[in-house]
Amino acid sequence: MAGGGFVGGGGGDFEAKITPIVIISCIMAATGGLMFGYDVGVSGGVTSMPPFLHKFFPAVYRRTVEEKGLDSNYCKYDNQGLQLFTSSLYLAGLTATFFASYTTRKLGRRLTMLIAGLFFIAGTVFNAAAQNLAMLIVGRLLLGCGVGFANQAVPVFLSEIAPTRIRGGLNILFQLNVTIGILFANLVNYGTNKIKGGWGWRLSLGLAGIPAGLLTLGALLVVDTPNSLIERGRLEEGKRVLRKIRGTDNIEPEFLELVEASRVAKEVKHPFRNLMKRKNLPQLNDASLYSAVITGAVNVLSTIVSIYSVDKVGRRMLLLEAGVQMFLSQVLISIILGIKVKDHSDDLSKGFAILVVVLVCTFVSSFAWSWGPLGWLIPSETFPLETRSAGQSVTVCVNLLFTFVIAQAFLSMLCHFKFGIFLFFSGWVLIMSFFVLFLLPETKNVPIEEMTERVWKQHWFWKRFMEDDDHKAYNPNKNNAHVNGFDPSSQL
Repeated sequence: MAGGGFVGGGGGDFEAKITPIVIISCIMAATGGLMFGYDVGVSGGVTSMPPFLHKFFPAVYRRTVEEKGLDSNYCKYDNQGLQLFTSSLYLAGLTATFFASYTTRKLGRRLTMLIAGLFFIAGTVFNAAAQNLAMLIVGRLLLGCGVGFANQAVPVFLSEIAPTRIRGGLNILFQLNVTIGILFANLVNYGTNKIKGGWGWRLSLGLAGIPAGLLTLGALLVVDTPNSLIERGRLEEGKRVLRKIRGTDNIEPEFLELVEASRVAKEVKHPFRNLMKRKNLPQLNDASLYSAVITGAVNVLSTIVSIYSVDKVGRRMLLLEAGVQMFLSQVLISIILGIKVKDHSDDLSKGFAILVVVLVCTFVSSFAWSWGPLGWLIPSETFPLETRSAGQSVTVCVNLLFTFVIAQAFLSMLCHFKFGIFLFFSGWVLIMSFFVLFLLPETKNVPIEEMTERVWKQHWFWKRFMEDDDHKAYNPNKNNAHVNGFDPSSQL
C-alpha cells in the first residue's frame, strides 16, 4: 500500500507516495550488496579451510596444520599469495569502476547493474571450478569487476529512485544486503567445512551464484531511474516512469527540475575534469574520507537500526556516536591483547576472551549503523547530476583502493604491529570523527537535486569553494517554466 505525502522542502516540495514499485525496485537493485557481502565473507572462510590451503597455498598449510603451535600467533597467515587472493577482488573493482562510470552515464543505471551481474556469474564459475592459483585469481578479478560495476550503479540508482524523506533508509538496503551476504557466507563456510572429501570450499565459492543470479534477474526486471532516462534524452519515458514511481500525476515540478539538471549536465563534456573544479571539492573530500573506512564483518540487525534512524536523527549524529564507540572498543581490545596475548603464547582466559568478543561486537554494531552504510549513502546523494557518475566512481575507487591496500597488507601488518594494529586503526577513526564534527554538513530531507544550493553553499567552510554557476538552477517555486530561455516542453 502506498503512503501519500510531500517530499523535499524549502526550494522544492515534490508530491510522492511510497509506491510498491519503488520498494520492489530498491530491494531488487540492492541485491548487488548481497553479492559484494558474500564475496567479502566467503574469502575469509575458505582461506582457513585446510583442503583449500593444501591445494593453493601449501606453505601456509604447513605453518597452520603440520607445524601447528610452532609459529607466531600473529604471523602464521603472513603470505603475499594468500593476501593477493583476497585483495585482487578490490584491485579489479577499483579499475572497473571507471568503466562503470561511463556505462552508468551513457547506458543507464539498470544496464550497468546487468553488466555487474554477468561479471559475478562468470567469476563464480571460474572460482568454483578452479584447478590452480591462476584460475582462482582470474575468478576473483571477474568478481572484482562485478563489484566495481555494482557499487557504482546501485547506490546511485537507490538515491535517485527513492522519495526524499526515505532516501537514506532505502539506500541503506544496499549495505543491509552486504551484511546479509557476509552472514550467509559465514553460515555456508561453517557448513561446508564439515564436508568430507575436501571439496567444501568449492561449494562455498559456487554458492555465490545465488546472489549473482538475483542481481542479474533484478537488473532485468527493474525500471531505470527518471534521472538517467532524462539525462539520456528520453524525456517522455522519464516522465512516464517518474509518474509511475511517485504514484501521482502531480510530478511536473520535480520533472522540470530533473530536466533542468539534465540540461546543465549535458554541457559538462568531461565529468572527471569537472569533478576537480573548486566547487566540487566539498563532495569529493567527503567521498574520499568515508570511502577510506575499514570494512569488515558487520551486523545485520545494527544495519536495520540505521535504516530506521538515518532519516530521523540524521547522518552526522550516527557517524559521531559510532566514532566514539568504535574508538573506545578498539583501544580496549588493543590493551587486552597487549597484556594477555604474546607472540608465542596465549594467556587469554575465558573471561577476557568473552570480553574481547563483546568489544568486537560493539565495534561491528557501531560500524554497521553508521560508517558502513553512510559511506555509500552520503556520496551518492551529494553530487549534482553532471558529476554524479564520476563522483560515485571516485567513491567506489577510493573505497576499494583502501580495502585492497588493507587486504594485501593486513596479515603482514598484524605480524609486525601485533596488538598495536588496533591502535593504528583507532587513530584513523578519531581523524574521521573530527572530520564529521567540523566539515560534514547534514543532508537528511534535502532533495537530491538541491544539495548544492541548500547544503554546500550554506556550509561555513565549503561555501568558499562554491562558485556561482553560469546557469541558474531551476526554482520550482517560481511560476515560470522557462529557465534562462530554456523551455523543457520543447524537448518533448
